[in-house]
Amino acid sequence: MTSLTSVRLKVLAREAGLVVTGVTTAASFSDIAEMVLERIREGHMTGLEWFTEDRARFSADPRNLHPTARSIISVGVPYWQPDLQPPQDGEPHGRISRYAWGRDYHTTLRARMERLHACLEAELGRRIEARFLVDTARIVDRAAAVRAGVGWYGKNTMVLVPGYGSWVMLGELIVDIELEPDTPLRPRCGRCTSCLDACPTGALVEPYTLHVPRCISFLTIELRGPIPRELRPLMGNWVFGCDLCQEVCPYTGAARPVVDPDFRPERIEHCFPALTWLLRMTEEEFREVYRGRAVLRAKRSGLARNAAVALGNVGRPDDLAVLEEVLTRHDVPLVRGHAAWAMARIDAAAADPALRRALVSESDPYVRGEIRQALETPPPARDQQRPVAAAQPIQLRARRTPAAAR
Repeated sequence: MTSLTSVRLKVLAREAGLVVTGVTTAASFSDIAEMVLERIREGHMTGLEWFTEDRARFSADPRNLHPTARSIISVGVPYWQPDLQPPQDGEPHGRISRYAWGRDYHTTLRARMERLHACLEAELGRRIEARFLVDTARIVDRAAAVRAGVGWYGKNTMVLVPGYGSWVMLGELIVDIELEPDTPLRPRCGRCTSCLDACPTGALVEPYTLHVPRCISFLTIELRGPIPRELRPLMGNWVFGCDLCQEVCPYTGAARPVVDPDFRPERIEHCFPALTWLLRMTEEEFREVYRGRAVLRAKRSGLARNAAVALGNVGRPDDLAVLEEVLTRHDVPLVRGHAAWAMARIDAAAADPALRRALVSESDPYVRGEIRQALETPPPARDQQRPVAAAQPIQLRARRTPAAAR
């Protein structure tokens, strides 16, 4: 055990820009491995083809990544800032998940963990072998955070951190020194089911269980093909990620605001992009606007596909002209197909002539199939649809007390 105290470690971490810190041992997470394997076999991870059973087993033992590991420093950066409002310009706007408003968190956290590593070496006067892990690495990062006492599992499967809720980006610094571990926190969700009740697609099938194929974050970021037609009306105006299960959580609602320029949007397209702009943007515009940001992961084709769905959900008859333009001119068939769905979603009768013209000129089999379905199975009247909370603009929230979770 080193002479470095827990208090001193947290001071060094804050100086490096890491507000949340906890320590656990480098022992394996065998219980988590069994749980993840069960989730995979039950189909809850379908669509994440890279998340195999072999990966689950590998991720559960930190020493597979760092053979000399003795401790895990779990760190976090809170990112909730006072709410911004979408422009009141009469244009329909999409929503981007709050964590992606600023610079890519992978880069931000790694740079800060590297600063902490340098501080630790200077403090202890020795070289420390370390691995810096952020999200994409093969480790069960949320399990590490929970065992390190950073927070506890919420029923939406996210880690709830005292004072910040789930508005925290997590990372791990695996080191070859023995540090005093912190005590895990007691779960405090009680009987609250706000997050389950708020999920419009029913992705939270039960407390602590997420069915990935129905999650809006998966659909807008990870899914590369067509979004299932039955889920499109439930997605509101989300074009990258989703914050609904976080926004309704009493602990997250009581989060302290932070001022961190790395998580602040620099332009409106980083948080509330105009849907018509997303549908018309070029590859060059996409890469210029979202350079160095997590939104790049969705690719231009995915973001435009999502914009078509969002416009179908919140658009007006006046937007049919833009969608017809996309249907007949966009270079990506995936986007053209979703534009056909959106046209029928807004006004099937008014869209009928344009859809029939497009069916004559369209050669792509997938797009032709979408057009036929739009013509043959128009959606029910809007007043018969389930209300979509995601389509509502963000409002400045009143501070809520975590006592609501008891």
